[in-house]
Amino acid sequence: MKIEIIKSKRKTISIQIIDSENVKVRAPYRVSKKEIQELLDKNKDWIDSKLEEARESEREAESVRTLSDLELSELAERARDVFKKKVEYYAPLVGVTWNGITIRNQKTRWGSCSSKGNLNFNVALMRAPIEVLDYVVVHELCHRLEMNHSKKFWHEVERVMPEYRKYERWLKDNGKKLMAEVQS
Repeated sequence: MKIEIIKSKRKTISIQIIDSENVKVRAPYRVSKKEIQELLDKNKDWIDSKLEEARESEREAESVRTLSDLELSELAERARDVFKKKVEYYAPLVGVTWNGITIRNQKTRWGSCSSKGNLNFNVALMRAPIEVLDYVVVHELCHRLEMNHSKKFWHEVERVMPEYRKYERWLKDNGKKLMAEVQS
């Protein structure tokens, strides 16, 4: 297991499992290596279980058939139209405007929203249930109101999509497989 430590102006320490062999610790500048090691030791069982989950996901992803370049290109073309219609539908419900939409083939993100209102969506979402795609659109549009994941942000998501947790869970449970299908 490789542990990367990133220190910044943040106030709290976090542990992030990157994949089956990499753990990232984010910590404030003031936190010592000893304190970080104590936190890692305290959370060893949790870390081990998450690393095992990552190994299992990676094994599953290896057995997935990836889309051909042609299939991926056709999927991305369809995605442009689908996401545009979804954004046009949900933007007024959220109460925001948007600038542009880009479809990407990313390895770790489902979507993103810039402060200028540019929306990016992962082509892999086209292989998910439509409600999951809707959830990601609503999630990114809500970032036009709150550029963070605060309680206020989640309240806005829930206002538009009360069952969003179910779709978020679906992505956590099935997302790696979806992304593996579109990686070339």
